[in-house]
Amino acid sequence: MPSREFKDRIKGSRAAPVAALPLRGRLVGRHVGRQVKEAARWIVRSREHENFTYDLTPRNLEHLAWFVAAVTPCTVTEARGYIAEIEGDAQLRRHAQARARSGPQPGLSDVSIRYGRRVGWYAMVRATRPNVVVETGTDKGLGTLVLAAAVRRNGVGRVVTVDVDSAAGHLIAEPYAGFIDQRIGDSLDLLTGFGEPVDLFLHDSLHTPEHEAAEFAAVAPLLSSDALVLSDNAHVTSELASWAEATGRRFLFFDERPAGHWYPGAGIGVAVSS
Repeated sequence: MPSREFKDRIKGSRAAPVAALPLRGRLVGRHVGRQVKEAARWIVRSREHENFTYDLTPRNLEHLAWFVAAVTPCTVTEARGYIAEIEGDAQLRRHAQARARSGPQPGLSDVSIRYGRRVGWYAMVRATRPNVVVETGTDKGLGTLVLAAAVRRNGVGRVVTVDVDSAAGHLIAEPYAGFIDQRIGDSLDLLTGFGEPVDLFLHDSLHTPEHEAAEFAAVAPLLSSDALVLSDNAHVTSELASWAEATGRRFLFFDERPAGHWYPGAGIGVAVSS
């Protein structure tokens, strides 16, 4: 085994980068190997091809609780409670599982229900008790169910969700459908003709900077004084941050850390009144 003196001499020489190659290779190999293993497991077990679902790591959930407490009036203890509440909601999980298994599109959703960052959406709705939640981009409807479950638990409010795909929302059914106003069409058309104050807005539709910016511009006149504006694309674009700065709001971002999944995660961008 090389002596400490020899190792120190190598570290200070031009040969150091070459000598470090085996160690660097092992580090990269362990990281890539873990990702390959997770990806292979997902390919075999999952039905999903977009809007991937997964659990978050325990530490990431704790960070999410602090994030929710920073953008809503609730305490971090209350935020933790809301997150635990949805994770332990057996009725919601059974409903989503049943619809994923035997609904109109059983081949597109995993039967194992994992909410990821959506538990943060739930906690924000529970903490702020909005009358009107507007979500653009329904897709399968898992996020819509999460929002509706929070509204239902609050005992006040409703969720308006819109998607251009007439087949969107196959997870939605009673008892949650009664809290959801599902619409088919372009999100900008919906917002242009929407005649009510919006208390929480979530952009999750066409993820181009231009469309995202257009949605924020369209919803701006509708927002109530303490409205939260969320983007499900803030890990890719800076549109929400730019809009928040231009309108005198604060912008914050929660960075997802999936547990046991090859996807690196997305996040929650929030613009909140100063």
